[in-house]
Amino acid sequence: MQKILIVEDDIDIQELLRNFLQEVGYEISIANDGMEAISLFSTIHFDLILLDIMLPKIDGFTVCELIRKQSQIPIIMLTALSSEDEQIRGLDLQVDDYITKPFSMPILVRKIGAVLRRSSMIPEQEHQTIAYKNLVLDMDSYTAVVDGASFDLTQREFEVLRELLLNQGRVLTRQNLLDKLWKYDFYGDERVVDTHIKNLRKKLGIDFIQTIRGVGYKIDKEN
Repeated sequence: MQKILIVEDDIDIQELLRNFLQEVGYEISIANDGMEAISLFSTIHFDLILLDIMLPKIDGFTVCELIRKQSQIPIIMLTALSSEDEQIRGLDLQVDDYITKPFSMPILVRKIGAVLRRSSMIPEQEHQTIAYKNLVLDMDSYTAVVDGASFDLTQREFEVLRELLLNQGRVLTRQNLLDKLWKYDFYGDERVVDTHIKNLRKKLGIDFIQTIRGVGYKIDKEN
C-alpha cells in the first residue's frame, strides 16, 4: 500500500483528505505543522507528500526546500495561495504539482495517481541512456550527468529534457510538451513549461536548449 504524508493544520481538511484517500486505498499519516512534517519524513518512507504552505512553525515552502535537499519524493502543494508568484515559487522548488483550494477530491485523486505513476515509471526505451554532447541522461535513475558530474532531476524536469533530446532538430511547442507529459491532469498556465526549462538550464548549466520565441523550445541535432 502506498503511503502519503498529509501536511495540513486545518483539522477539517485533514479528515476530508484522510477519509477520502484511505477509502481509495492509500495509507495516510498526518503532520500538523512543518516541524512535524520534517520529523515524519526523516523517519518513515512515504511515496508522496501533500503539502500546505501556510503552516505553523515552518511554512510549506521551507519544508519543501529542506526535503528537496535530501530527496526527489513527489510533492503536491495543496494551498489557498493562488497567485502566480506563489505558484512559480513552488515550481521553482521542484514540486510536482500545485493545487489551489478549494479543490475537487476526484481531480486530486487522479492527480495523485498520475504523479505516483510517473514516479514508479520505467521509461520504455530500448537503450537506458541518451547521450548528447557533454550530457548523459540516465533513463533508469532519472539523473543527468554533465562532464562527469551527476545531477538529480525532478520527474518533470527529466521528462521535459528527455522529450527535447528524443526530438532533436524539432521545435516542441509548450502545448506539445503539455499534451505529452501533463496530459489530462494539467489545469494551469502553460508557462509552467518555461519554469522547468529555466530550472534545467540553471541546475545543469547547459546552453543547448534553444528558445524559439513565440513558439517553444528545441535542441539541435548533434553533428
